[in-house]
Amino acid sequence: MTSSSDIPGHTTRAHSFNSAAAQYAANRPSYPSALLDTIEELAGRPLAGARVADVGAGTGIATALLHARGADVIAVEPGDGMAAQFRHALPDVPIVRGDGNHLPLATASLDFLTYAQSWHWTDPVHSVPEALRVLRPGGTLALWWNTGALDVPWLAEAAQRIDRYFGESIPANTKNVNGHVVDPTGRLGLTRREVRWSRRVPVDTHLANIGSHSLFLVHGEEASTAFLAEERDHLMRAFPGGLVEEVYDVVLLLATRA
Repeated sequence: MTSSSDIPGHTTRAHSFNSAAAQYAANRPSYPSALLDTIEELAGRPLAGARVADVGAGTGIATALLHARGADVIAVEPGDGMAAQFRHALPDVPIVRGDGNHLPLATASLDFLTYAQSWHWTDPVHSVPEALRVLRPGGTLALWWNTGALDVPWLAEAAQRIDRYFGESIPANTKNVNGHVVDPTGRLGLTRREVRWSRRVPVDTHLANIGSHSLFLVHGEEASTAFLAEERDHLMRAFPGGLVEEVYDVVLLLATRA
């Protein structure tokens, strides 16, 4: 995973999702229950009844799972479009505007602080101390990313086509995520786990999913539409029934505040 200071147009990419929030909400994958089981196991406590903040909550995909587990969850989201989708999907869950570099949360107020698919938009120089500030002693920071399982041949071939067309592939910034990149200071003492899961979706849902990534959004509609049309032809030849099985490895990094 590349740090925020090293990515050209990082702010533009971070905010690109607001223009495609409805597409994001409708087509992005969720996360398996086994991921939340693993978080509870490593944290040594259940999410039920815990005070949780989900940062970079987006349209609420992860927040909804935390809420369903019985967590007392609040969402933090900087984007107008994403926040609007969140309020539509989860009207009973509070959401505040902010980001991981400047959390609008009280010191030592949380049992869990979560970042689903969003820590890489932060600057660890600011987000690491902010995470430690808002967590209670013994509180848990959990960061995770859905990454394409590139040992699955069709997914590896699709990633190569994206790389040839755009000069990078979607998993490029997350597949090799590790504790040093997430926390260059080494203050967090992160534990790493992977959880594999899959979902079966129509080809058009799969294409709308990958088209909602910042890589596509910042390259503009014309370039993205051209690629996705070609990709649809590839996939329909590979999956004549029109259904694809997206296979994911969720990369989880977890730390406990001393």
